[in-house]
Amino acid sequence: MWNMEQHRFRDLETRSLHVGSGEPMLFLHGASGLPMWGPFFDALSARYDLRISEHPGFGASQAPNWIRSVSDMSMYYLDVLDELDLEDVHLVGHSLGGWIAAELAIRNCSRLASLTLIAPAGTRVKGIPSGDNFIWDPEEAVRNLFHDQAFAERMLSHAPTDEEADLALNSRFMAARLGWEPRWVNPALQRWLHRIKVPTLVLWGENDKLFPSAYATVWRDNIPGCRVALIPESGHLPQVEKAAETASHILAFLKGK
Repeated sequence: MWNMEQHRFRDLETRSLHVGSGEPMLFLHGASGLPMWGPFFDALSARYDLRISEHPGFGASQAPNWIRSVSDMSMYYLDVLDELDLEDVHLVGHSLGGWIAAELAIRNCSRLASLTLIAPAGTRVKGIPSGDNFIWDPEEAVRNLFHDQAFAERMLSHAPTDEEADLALNSRFMAARLGWEPRWVNPALQRWLHRIKVPTLVLWGENDKLFPSAYATVWRDNIPGCRVALIPESGHLPQVEKAAETASHILAFLKGK
């Protein structure tokens, strides 16, 4: 069973889910905030000491004025790794969290053993536009995350409590701070991806409507030795729609690295 932990770094109170044992793994979530527990995390925590950190400003974690960009957030997580004195960390990031993870890795890989990016934000392919979840209406934003609309229907049928709505609003505000302009991209990131010196896996839902799977080529072509796998019949959340398959890709990658 996972534990919810409170952390204080510098002047900031944050929280994280923590479960499992073995080599350390840190999961960085996307723009929707701290993810719900599910089979994907069960599979990872069965093999690794898994932490799922809530980004500052998201959900119930404090929003400091000194985190104003994804670059700032990546530096914050470098401080977290130092504070926790974690070595040989398997860093996994989804969407916004993948972008943060990549920005961290181009700055300093010394505490990392591997990097896994699931549909990361941060790059573009010329002529292939991304979706824009800032202008989608609430139903459209949910439906466009999934290939299998049964998952969307389950999310849409849930009536959030007042507390859940407040936490979601906090996450939306902080996501806008980090990803509004330019929209979900750092134009300079691509030219520094060669600095990532740890084994890297990029996973993408083949039917992603937010960040098209064609964007995977940027990561493949710029990170030395980067492996890419597309998850069929899944959208922007392959770790939800295809939890077992996505986890299997990661576990096989880490076993063979």
